[in-house]
Amino acid sequence: MNATIIEAINDALHEEMTTDEKTVVFGQDVAESGGVFRATEGLLEEFGAERVLDTPLSEIAIVGAAVGLATHGYRPIAEIQFSGFLPPAFDQLVTNASRIRWRTRGELTAPMVVRTPYGAGVRALEHHSESLEGAYGHIPGLKLAIPSTPHDAKGMLISAIRDPDPVLFMEPKHVYRSIREDVPEGSYTEPLGEAAVREEGEDVTVVSWGAMMHNTLEAVDNLEGVDAEVIDLRTISPFDKETILESVEKTGRCVVVHEAAKTGGFGAEVIATINDEALMYLEAPVNRVTGFDVPVPLLSMEDYYIPHPPKIAAAIEETLEH
Repeated sequence: MNATIIEAINDALHEEMTTDEKTVVFGQDVAESGGVFRATEGLLEEFGAERVLDTPLSEIAIVGAAVGLATHGYRPIAEIQFSGFLPPAFDQLVTNASRIRWRTRGELTAPMVVRTPYGAGVRALEHHSESLEGAYGHIPGLKLAIPSTPHDAKGMLISAIRDPDPVLFMEPKHVYRSIREDVPEGSYTEPLGEAAVREEGEDVTVVSWGAMMHNTLEAVDNLEGVDAEVIDLRTISPFDKETILESVEKTGRCVVVHEAAKTGGFGAEVIATINDEALMYLEAPVNRVTGFDVPVPLLSMEDYYIPHPPKIAAAIEETLEH
């Protein structure tokens, strides 16, 4: 089928709820309304009110309930309407979900997914546009996946639902409906913890994820005479450093792109890993193209915040000229 990211996510939910009756979906407005972005549309009608539930507006209760269900034989899929609303549930992710396997020495696990749209670019209000993957990627025991294409959205979400441990599934809402591609019918998986090489090249490695992957590809396509290798990280934790190191050892140059604030962003971890393990292969310092160290500006001002293709292209050219 030809699908957008939101349609691919909806299809993945239908597939897994059909396959496993212990799979349940809940969150604010996910049942009657089908979710704020309609990702859960049709689930209530197909699977009933015992498996698709609207919850009160309490993120810590939503994620806490998922932990309880996960440790008692269910596979809960909790939706948080926007990732900017997720911090109240940070306690449940850190204190319980991510360490229940360690705490019980493997007696209990938490096979659960927390879905949430993230990122800027849709002219949203405050707390609707954050990119805090660097913070959540710092939690041991919590997997963090960020698809950038419809194909990956479906396959990675199915993998996340089937995973024996908790997965935070952050969806780039800026490209929810703006891209389409062929997505296989039925069930399939894309592995968590493996990056994808979107374009092969010899001159420079460019690493990104989420909505910025599309800005990065556009920037590379507009550069004449530049043979760039573009890597879609796809999973922040576990982090596929091997694919990045192999590419950097070949190209000798690297640019990392993300829309999160620069300081403490996950790009810093990518650069530190390259400096630790591939420093002698570098012909230039690793460059970063990021958002600014400020809250995401409101409405049209966010255009100045998001790394757009010309800014990414300039960083690539700077790195090549070094």
